[in-house]
Amino acid sequence: MIETNRPASVPAEDEPDLLRDQFKQLLRYRRLLGAGVGIGLLGGVYLGISTSDTYVATADIVLRAPTDDPFNPSLAPDKAINIGSERQVALSSSIANEAAKKLGVTAKDFAGLRSGLQVTNPPQTMVLRFTYTASSPKEAATRANAMTEAYLLKRQESLDVTRDKMVKGYQDQRDPVAKNLDELVKQINSMPAGTGRDAAYASKTDLQSKVNTLNGNIAKLQALDMSPGRVTSPATPPSDTDGPGLVMSLALGAAVGLALGLLAAWVRLVFDPAPRSEGDVARALRAPVLGYLPRPKTGGGPLLAAGEEDPRLAEEFRSVAFRLAYDSRFADRRRLLVVAPRGSSETAAAAAVNLAASFAETGKDVLLIEADLRTPVLASQLPTGVGRPRWSQAQGGAAAHGDTDWPDGRQLVVDAGESGDFHLIPGEPVRNVARALTSPRATRLISEADSPNSTVVVLAPPVLSYADALALVDRVDGVLVVCDPRAVHRSDLSRIRELISGAGGTVLGAVLHAPLPGEKRGRGGKAKGSPPAPAPASRPSAPQAQPLTRQPNQGQGQQAHRQAEPEQHIPGDGTDTVALRTVRMGRR
Repeated sequence: MIETNRPASVPAEDEPDLLRDQFKQLLRYRRLLGAGVGIGLLGGVYLGISTSDTYVATADIVLRAPTDDPFNPSLAPDKAINIGSERQVALSSSIANEAAKKLGVTAKDFAGLRSGLQVTNPPQTMVLRFTYTASSPKEAATRANAMTEAYLLKRQESLDVTRDKMVKGYQDQRDPVAKNLDELVKQINSMPAGTGRDAAYASKTDLQSKVNTLNGNIAKLQALDMSPGRVTSPATPPSDTDGPGLVMSLALGAAVGLALGLLAAWVRLVFDPAPRSEGDVARALRAPVLGYLPRPKTGGGPLLAAGEEDPRLAEEFRSVAFRLAYDSRFADRRRLLVVAPRGSSETAAAAAVNLAASFAETGKDVLLIEADLRTPVLASQLPTGVGRPRWSQAQGGAAAHGDTDWPDGRQLVVDAGESGDFHLIPGEPVRNVARALTSPRATRLISEADSPNSTVVVLAPPVLSYADALALVDRVDGVLVVCDPRAVHRSDLSRIRELISGAGGTVLGAVLHAPLPGEKRGRGGKAKGSPPAPAPASRPSAPQAQPLTRQPNQGQGQQAHRQAEPEQHIPGDGTDTVALRTVRMGRR
């Protein structure tokens, strides 16, 4: 035999495959992606509309530092001018006030005048760029030029004030010295020749030198070129509106919205407790994913997929049965327990029925045991007939020994169409489920898989909702988990594996399926408006149960056509069956 059921390990995938898988997982959250794109489009519409009636005019000014020789290469303008400070001055209220006087702007509109101005400095230049935004092209150009003129005027006034203060300071220093010099000259003219006159001449020379120095400084300041700068590019009325336009705004908004949607989907993916892929399911259960059931075309899908118009479901079940048949752990004992994690076991019931039909198609003697004793429905939903199988029991039957009410010896033959037939032990409501499932009678039924060419499939309630499945694990060993990956958490799958391993069983694999039509997403979500589960029919007092010993096949046809008396009618004994093609899965 080939070992196919090995503990799942992380596959060696290359980077493109991992990225492709993550991108596919992000596409699961279509609502988040759609919401992101919608928000981006709304932002694009707002941007396109808000910038459709705005115009921007630009004027450039080159600043100059005061100099007496503009052609002197040793003078660095960037050392004499702090361009950052000049930019702040251009944005100050004093410049706006000067421009408002020229434009005739009232105090009420003064704040709006300042808000439309932006002043920037291109890197590595002594240029100030005045950008003004207004609702009309002419207004934008007029206000931009007014701002530049106001700035140059204020800068010119500031430079002139600075020079006048320095000239006045030098003059204040010179006037006392010049007065002393005049008085000394008068004294020298009246003094006789001699030592005193020579000393007076020396003092006169010192005072004359100071006066000449101060006069030179004053002359140098008065000779400076005080031009604050020049306008290199006056503002002109713009021909187009500001902004990218409505079409470009929509494109940018869609791109930004898609990026936001992908980010939100990634965050949702990180915190999503549900399995993100088949690999997550395999890692949580440490068992392979044996198949993914396709979504049925109509309704909830047939309970028996064989013979339906859509052959995909039947072929998928055949594929799962083939993989199980080549698993050494299943081939050794041929006992299979089919369970769902929690909530509805509708798909698990369909999986158990169709796997039994697939095994019967290969020539196996298949026994399907409905161990769901809480809401048994298989007998009423499958085309059955009364049979007399060979499943051996102790002489006298269960009733003679008084073990329990179930199993009571009743066995049905299920017609699976072209796949053949298999035997069904239908479930019955009992007062003590645990005692019935662990009774010697149930144990002997499951042990019939030890017979040559025999296979036993057991359907149990959800493993996380009831402990019924765990009571059967040590007798069945091989467990098949049927679940919707979007309705179960990874922690649930890990807990299922731990419970089954602790009970002495092995998870052979998982079968995944899509949500049933109308079923809510979530853990164990029920279908909206789904019919309630059929109430367990109270079984009337039946005649003595037939011993579960298989008789020759000649008598099976007569038994199938023999009808029970009205007072002895047993639900699901073959007299209340319907056509195979019209049966649909019931809600469990």
